[in-house]
Amino acid sequence: MSETAGKPTLETIDIQRLLKLLPHRYPFLLVDKILECDGDNSGVGIKNVTFNEPHFQGHFPETPVMPGVLLIEGMAQTAGALCVAAQIGIMPSVVYFMTINNAKFRKPVVPGDRVEYHMTKTARRRNMWWYKGVARVDGAVVCEAEISAMLVTDDPKIMA
Repeated sequence: MSETAGKPTLETIDIQRLLKLLPHRYPFLLVDKILECDGDNSGVGIKNVTFNEPHFQGHFPETPVMPGVLLIEGMAQTAGALCVAAQIGIMPSVVYFMTINNAKFRKPVVPGDRVEYHMTKTARRRNMWWYKGVARVDGAVVCEAEISAMLVTDDPKIMA
C-alpha cells in the first residue's frame, strides 16, 4: 500500500506476481488476481470460473458445481499471497494452511461465475496469520470461513 495525497492507495496483485508469491500452478492455482490489497490486512482475490476446469468433469457433470473445498482453498491462496507479499525482502520457503473454522457453503458456484474472495486479517502472531473470508458471486455470499496460515523460512530468526 502506498499513499497519494495522504490517502492510502490499494494495490493490485496480477497473475505474474501471484505466480512469484505462490507455489501453486494450474489446475490448482485458484486465484487469478488480487484487488484492493492493503498489505497483509485485507484483499479481494478474484477467480474466474470456467467450464474447462478439470473438476467439472467429475463433480456433477450434468450440473457442474465448483467443489466447496476449492472455494476454501481459493480463500487460503488469497490470504497466503497477502502474507507473502507483505514480507519485505523475505521469501518464505513454504506457506502452510493450518486451520479451517466455521466454514459454511451458501450457494453453488458454477461455470461463468466470478468469485471474489474477501479476506480480512483478524490476528497475527510471529509467523502465523488468521483471516476471516467471505466468497461472493455477484454480491451474494456463496461461502465463508475462518482460516489460518503459517509462513516458514530457511532462517528461523527472520519470522520470529
